[in-house]
Amino acid sequence: MTVTVTATRPRPMPSSNTLYLAVLPLIHVSSNQVFGFGLAEETLTLFPDRNFATEFFEDEVDGYIATFENRTKFLTGGHVKSWEVQKESIGNRRVIVKVIQHVE
Repeated sequence: MTVTVTATRPRPMPSSNTLYLAVLPLIHVSSNQVFGFGLAEETLTLFPDRNFATEFFEDEVDGYIATFENRTKFLTGGHVKSWEVQKESIGNRRVIVKVIQHVE
């Protein structure tokens, strides 16, 4: 009887992750009025699925990109080495923002 053993190599980690920028409106709901019940704000977040990307107008996207790029220093560390931001035109004066997260 012959037994064959094959060694499997560990899967290499991806060198980057493709994410998409989204702007989400938030309205705070709290039973305590002191903590801002009803306050509204926008937040920036990233999704791994293009379907969740915010479709920005060309004349408004640069401000969101600048805000995101200004904060990436707080999102870099550990396996995350750097960030790259790319605007992609989708027609009708709209763009989405693709964010490449470079990892090691």
